[in-house]
Amino acid sequence: MSIKPSAPLASASVSLSPAIPRAVWALGWVSLFMDLSSELTHSLLPLFLVGTLGASALTVGVIEGVAEATALMIKIFSGAISDFIGRRKGLLLLGYGLAALTKPLFPLATSVETVFTARFLDRIGKGIRGAPRDALVADVAPPQIRGACFGLRQSMDTVGAVLGPLLAVLLMWLLASNIQLVLWFAVIPAVISVALIVVGVDEPVRNVSAQRFRSPIHWRVLQSFPAAYWGVVVVGAVFTLARFSEAFLVLRAQQLGLSMMWVPVVMVVMSLAYTLSAYPVGKLSDRMSRRTLLAIGLLLLIAADLVLARLSSVAGLLLGVTLWGLHMGFSQGILTTLVADTTPSTLKGTAFGVFNLVSGVCMLLASVIAGWLWEVYGSAMTFTAGAGFAVMALLLLLGRRRQIGQG
Repeated sequence: MSIKPSAPLASASVSLSPAIPRAVWALGWVSLFMDLSSELTHSLLPLFLVGTLGASALTVGVIEGVAEATALMIKIFSGAISDFIGRRKGLLLLGYGLAALTKPLFPLATSVETVFTARFLDRIGKGIRGAPRDALVADVAPPQIRGACFGLRQSMDTVGAVLGPLLAVLLMWLLASNIQLVLWFAVIPAVISVALIVVGVDEPVRNVSAQRFRSPIHWRVLQSFPAAYWGVVVVGAVFTLARFSEAFLVLRAQQLGLSMMWVPVVMVVMSLAYTLSAYPVGKLSDRMSRRTLLAIGLLLLIAADLVLARLSSVAGLLLGVTLWGLHMGFSQGILTTLVADTTPSTLKGTAFGVFNLVSGVCMLLASVIAGWLWEVYGSAMTFTAGAGFAVMALLLLLGRRRQIGQG
């Protein structure tokens, strides 16, 4: 006599989710160590520029805007190239390797121009690796846990973003606030990150049709993307206008009287809020509307900007940067998942590249505008303007229900 499995047991077996692939975990560790290195540097760089090298807030905005915009714009080419050649790992090694090579330039800098060069080259490395890395996650992630895979990698990235400023605080204390000496320690985790790619990241073999490489912004390529994808691009662009560089959070902390040694704590608090929210929100996005979660992220950014503009106490500062970190947890992984959801499987790298090209232009504008407002009207106006752009992005998101949908 045959025995049929009970209904509860059969139901449980069907509902089991696949495990997160090894490549996603490996990329998470790579991101963790590189972000530890980068955030150790970035949590001190605005102070180094303004306090040691005599740069203005507008100069900081221009440097950050150009650097971050460069990273985003280069992703369009790296993503398209990775689609064309069918391989992602080589571009990851090139991008992370270039970033690692730039780390010694920061402590060696004696002028604003040297810092700009180092920051520019560092962000070129980020641009080279960014779209192929996201496309590789999309390649290996099972569709039913795609949000969780993007959320995990993003969350591990932000663990590094927490540890970097923490290490900066410790080293500033141990080394008597010698910023240039502290910046040398960023070299070590950057080298570890590159080594992890070599030994830990595998990628699936992909079939690539024999064809000539064409510009990723060729009209026919752009026409192949659906309206839902372009809706994500438009909302993401205005969102980016509201998200100027976190360097202004560091400058705000210094303005409110935090000593040089303790200023990196601001980035610790922000990154911790980001880390604790990114993965849970990613998992939640596999079960509920991603559009709703993105709207929550925009509301958190509006609240963060208003708190940072209106409150002039250390407690208000910490509340504002906590809200800022939460908004990133509710938005960054969601935006990349929406790009993956709304594009053809053969053009994932190109899709991420185009998305980041548009975002790069907006990032440059956002940081330059933020620096100009800071110089001319004061820090409160910078954050108030950020809240205004976030309101615009929220209205666009709510108005594009049919395009972006509930996915």
